[in-house]
Amino acid sequence: MTEREIAIALIDNDTLKVSDAIVLLEGDGLNRYQKAVDLYNDRWANKIIFSGGITDYEYGSFPYIDVLPHILKTGVPEDAIIHEDKSLNTREQAVEVVGMSIERGWERLILVATHEHQYRAYLTFLREVLDKSPNIILYNAPVRNLSWFVQNPWGKRIERLQQEFDRIEKYTLMGHLATAKEMIMYQEWKEKQP
Repeated sequence: MTEREIAIALIDNDTLKVSDAIVLLEGDGLNRYQKAVDLYNDRWANKIIFSGGITDYEYGSFPYIDVLPHILKTGVPEDAIIHEDKSLNTREQAVEVVGMSIERGWERLILVATHEHQYRAYLTFLREVLDKSPNIILYNAPVRNLSWFVQNPWGKRIERLQQEFDRIEKYTLMGHLATAKEMIMYQEWKEKQP
């Protein structure tokens, strides 16, 4: 197996431990928030960070003001939700959320994206963790059960998957993402943590 194939398997099959916050990445319409709510209700963390300050309905980036009522309807209290509104892309989300975690002394984060975006999102957050605070533990909790071939306003997931892997190549070369090898080593370290 290649390092990339191993990394995909590890991200797809990550295990969770109780964490300080659930990081709900803005994007993909209203397809992500329920996963964060389910994790909150299952007591994996007592905070949800809604990360992102973009409004671009055609691309699926619904703003916090549109997503918040859906979260609140599930019974999650508003004081359990933090809006990180400075970021405009995945890298900025990683910078802002990791910075927030360092400031607050958080040690464990659960990252929620949709299945085709989870790979790049995780590698982006991992780069920031490795560079700024390598003792933060990141867990993967991608949204599943989403159709691959249905045409959404922002595209088919099967097409977006290829775009995500193209971006992984591009942004890794730019130094914005952890490499597959770094990720595998991190996962091995993470598995040994209590």
